[in-house]
Amino acid sequence: MRKALVVGVDFYEHIGSLRGCVNDAHDVESTLERHADGTTNFTNPRVLTATGPAAALSRGDLKSAVRELFEDDAEIALFYFSGHGYLEDTGGYLCTSDASSGDDGLALSDVMTFANSSPAKNKIIILDSCHSGSAGSPPGGAPAGIQNGVTILAASTAEQYALEEDGSGVFTKLFVDALNGAAANLVGAITPGSVYAHIDQSLGPWQQRPVFKTNVKTFVSLRQAAPPIATSELQQLAALFPTPDYQLPLDPSFEPDRSEEQARDPEIPAPNAANMAVFRILQNYVKVNLVRAVGAPHMYYAAMNRTSCELTVLGEHYWRLVKDGLI
Repeated sequence: MRKALVVGVDFYEHIGSLRGCVNDAHDVESTLERHADGTTNFTNPRVLTATGPAAALSRGDLKSAVRELFEDDAEIALFYFSGHGYLEDTGGYLCTSDASSGDDGLALSDVMTFANSSPAKNKIIILDSCHSGSAGSPPGGAPAGIQNGVTILAASTAEQYALEEDGSGVFTKLFVDALNGAAANLVGAITPGSVYAHIDQSLGPWQQRPVFKTNVKTFVSLRQAAPPIATSELQQLAALFPTPDYQLPLDPSFEPDRSEEQARDPEIPAPNAANMAVFRILQNYVKVNLVRAVGAPHMYYAAMNRTSCELTVLGEHYWRLVKDGLI
């Protein structure tokens, strides 16, 4: 069972309202609900939004919802919040519609208490709010309060604001892009670590800096994207390359394209159907940086000039995964 609580607060009664948080929440919910192939991912994510006076969100309602999210033994319990954040010397807060001073919002220490004590296997907290990087770091220099299985991905450091751009949070737009495949590995898995790497690389050194904190033994996949290469082809790595340093010899029979002069040359062997099938797989490997031509700028020339191809460093990594039965 995968549970998600997705919250977006645009309306505030006493402080400045926002514009893009509700839209961000709906974008996150619709992306998390299903994998790229249409199968269910998070079943019926719970969405709480505050759009106006008749649809406000109180601190008490948010606290009850977060408590309920983390109270049972789900495979993943994911909490996403987009709205105002507040920081003072006693810690950080998530501001709900009824907040007036900031410290009357939901304390991040309460969120961490619920997550740290949760029986869920993976507890994931994603915050697109100002000062959200303070989550998991108690005030006064105390050790970070992150128990086993907890991961925090925050839009900015404790000292920074989280920015909006074109009606959407900068952080959330990158987060959704990551879930849609920008952070997927070669089997289509999208983990919290790969999401953070995508967001971190996308934001320049002078922009808000995302914060990543985790205490896990292995990452769980948040969503399955369409893999850039078929798994069945990926699994052939260890068969085509008996060792990770093996150089697979090529010749013109692997390549179907040739000039009229080459076609008439008796020294150039005709295309071979079995070799061409292997060559198509090798070219797919090249597209995802698993294989490179040796002594030639392109696989075509490697075949026509009778050189070879070899695994890249990334290719060697996936070769070992295949060899060990992990793919």
